[in-house]
Amino acid sequence: MSQDGDIPVCPLCGRPIPPGVPQSRHHLTPKLRGGKGGPTVLLHQVCHSTIHKTLSETELARRYNSVEALRGHPDLARFFAWVAGRPPAWKGKIR
Repeated sequence: MSQDGDIPVCPLCGRPIPPGVPQSRHHLTPKLRGGKGGPTVLLHQVCHSTIHKTLSETELARRYNSVEALRGHPDLARFFAWVAGRPPAWKGKIR
Protein backbone atom coordinates (compact mmCIF):
# COMPACT_ATOMS: atom_id res chain seq x y z
CA MET A 1 0.00 0.00 0.00
CA SER A 2 1.06 3.55 -0.48
CA GLN A 3 2.10 5.70 2.48
CA ASP A 4 -1.32 7.34 2.77
CA GLY A 5 -3.06 3.95 3.13
CA ASP A 6 -4.58 3.93 -0.34
CA ILE A 7 -4.70 0.74 -2.35
CA PRO A 8 -1.93 0.81 -5.00
CA VAL A 9 -2.90 1.05 -8.65
CA CYS A 10 -1.25 -0.86 -11.48
CA PRO A 11 0.47 1.79 -13.61
CA LEU A 12 -0.16 -0.25 -16.77
CA CYS A 13 -3.84 -1.22 -16.67
CA GLY A 14 -5.02 1.34 -14.11
CA ARG A 15 -6.83 -1.21 -11.94
CA PRO A 16 -6.39 -1.22 -8.15
CA ILE A 17 -4.16 -3.90 -6.60
CA PRO A 18 -5.89 -4.75 -3.30
CA PRO A 19 -4.26 -7.06 -0.75
CA GLY A 20 -4.46 -10.71 -1.72
CA VAL A 21 -4.63 -10.06 -5.48
CA PRO A 22 -1.85 -11.80 -7.49
CA GLN A 23 0.84 -9.14 -7.90
CA SER A 24 4.57 -8.80 -8.40
CA ARG A 25 7.32 -6.22 -8.81
CA HIS A 26 8.69 -5.62 -12.29
CA HIS A 27 12.29 -4.44 -12.68
CA LEU A 28 12.14 -1.70 -15.30
CA THR A 29 15.59 -2.81 -16.46
CA PRO A 30 15.86 -6.60 -16.19
CA LYS A 31 18.15 -7.84 -13.42
CA LEU A 32 20.16 -9.85 -15.95
CA ARG A 33 20.71 -6.69 -18.01
CA GLY A 34 22.03 -4.47 -15.22
CA GLY A 35 18.80 -3.68 -13.37
CA LYS A 36 19.53 -5.46 -10.09
CA GLY A 37 18.80 -2.91 -7.38
CA GLY A 38 17.22 -0.58 -9.94
CA PRO A 39 13.70 0.83 -9.98
CA THR A 40 10.71 -1.51 -9.83
CA VAL A 41 6.96 -1.05 -10.20
CA LEU A 42 4.17 -3.03 -8.55
CA LEU A 43 1.93 -4.70 -11.15
CA HIS A 44 -0.87 -7.21 -11.35
CA GLN A 45 0.71 -10.61 -11.95
CA VAL A 46 -1.23 -10.96 -15.22
CA CYS A 47 0.18 -7.64 -16.49
CA HIS A 48 3.71 -8.63 -15.45
CA SER A 49 3.45 -12.08 -17.05
CA THR A 50 2.14 -10.56 -20.29
CA ILE A 51 5.15 -8.23 -20.49
CA HIS A 52 7.55 -11.17 -20.25
CA LYS A 53 5.56 -13.27 -22.73
CA THR A 54 5.68 -10.38 -25.22
CA LEU A 55 9.19 -8.92 -24.91
CA SER A 56 12.69 -10.35 -24.53
CA GLU A 57 15.03 -9.26 -21.74
CA THR A 58 17.09 -7.38 -24.35
CA GLU A 59 14.03 -5.51 -25.68
CA LEU A 60 13.03 -4.64 -22.13
CA ALA A 61 16.50 -3.29 -21.33
CA ARG A 62 16.95 -1.33 -24.56
CA ARG A 63 13.53 0.07 -25.46
CA TYR A 64 10.91 -0.78 -22.87
CA ASN A 65 12.52 0.21 -19.57
CA SER A 66 9.85 2.66 -18.41
CA VAL A 67 6.13 2.50 -17.70
CA GLU A 68 5.51 4.91 -20.58
CA ALA A 69 7.45 2.76 -23.05
CA LEU A 70 5.64 -0.40 -21.93
CA ARG A 71 2.27 1.32 -22.33
CA GLY A 72 3.35 2.48 -25.79
CA HIS A 73 4.07 -1.01 -27.14
CA PRO A 74 1.17 -1.77 -29.52
CA ASP A 75 0.46 -5.35 -28.37
CA LEU A 76 0.84 -4.51 -24.70
CA ALA A 77 -1.30 -1.38 -25.04
CA ARG A 78 -4.14 -3.47 -26.50
CA PHE A 79 -3.84 -5.97 -23.66
CA PHE A 80 -3.72 -3.29 -20.95
CA ALA A 81 -6.78 -1.55 -22.43
CA TRP A 82 -8.66 -4.87 -22.56
CA VAL A 83 -7.70 -6.05 -19.07
CA ALA A 84 -8.62 -2.64 -17.61
CA GLY A 85 -12.26 -3.75 -17.87
CA ARG A 86 -11.69 -6.87 -15.75
CA PRO A 87 -12.05 -7.03 -11.96
CA PRO A 88 -8.83 -6.32 -10.00
CA ALA A 89 -8.52 -9.98 -8.91
CA TRP A 90 -8.93 -11.34 -12.45
CA LYS A 91 -5.97 -13.53 -13.29
CA GLY A 92 -7.09 -15.31 -16.50
CA LYS A 93 -4.79 -17.22 -18.79
CA ILE A 94 -1.81 -15.47 -20.35
CA ARG A 95 -1.92 -15.40 -24.13
